[in-house]
Amino acid sequence: MKAGKIIGIAVLSLLLAGAMAYTVYSLVVFRTVEDQVKCNDLEISITADIPLITEDELHRMLRDKGLHPIGVSVADLRTERIERFLSAHPYVKYVRCYHDPKGKVSLELELRKPLFLVVGNENFYVDQEGKILPSKPGVMAYVPVVTGRVTRTMLQGELYEMIRFIARNEFWNAQIQQIHVRDDQKTELVPRVGNALILLGTTDGYEKKLERLYRLYEKAFNVMGWNTYRMLDLQFENQIVAVKN
Repeated sequence: MKAGKIIGIAVLSLLLAGAMAYTVYSLVVFRTVEDQVKCNDLEISITADIPLITEDELHRMLRDKGLHPIGVSVADLRTERIERFLSAHPYVKYVRCYHDPKGKVSLELELRKPLFLVVGNENFYVDQEGKILPSKPGVMAYVPVVTGRVTRTMLQGELYEMIRFIARNEFWNAQIQQIHVRDDQKTELVPRVGNALILLGTTDGYEKKLERLYRLYEKAFNVMGWNTYRMLDLQFENQIVAVKN
């Protein structure tokens, strides 16, 4: 083998060995720095319409679970464990947790938004994705209330779709404060304005029924007044049976 080639191989070997040594040295130094740097700040950002979880509660939850990052070295931070723990909470829709090299941990949460509240043998919210959320004492969402003979199975069908329609419609969300399911499974709507109980009947064709009622509100009630009737029956096709006070 030529001397020049031998020298080239030797130089290359030395360079590779040096690179490996530097890599090991860097990892050791970096690990030492991470061991020395401790988490000194937890910045929490919560996106929510209703405060189902507060910052103070998050601090307490993390402490109780042994996951609070303050005082933990950067090398030992396990932000993915915090994400898994909070993702399992029924109020949490999205969570992201990360840290920077200086020891600051950022925690971002998006909470679920209750669509309506079911009140009965058990009280719970249902969100916009149909998920059941336990109610929280002391916290009330400005959402329609559902009462009566309501089962969770019913809330997965057309009743849920109707309530979602009401909640998403600007006029009906402002007008309807309660949806009541009677023992005969017929549905009544309790308005915020006026005394007339609205008998919807079954939920079949609820959009057309509510459209007929909206036209009545718009054209007649502004003239006659909102308290002329005690019941508005929408069960019959293409008509409204109004019962006067």
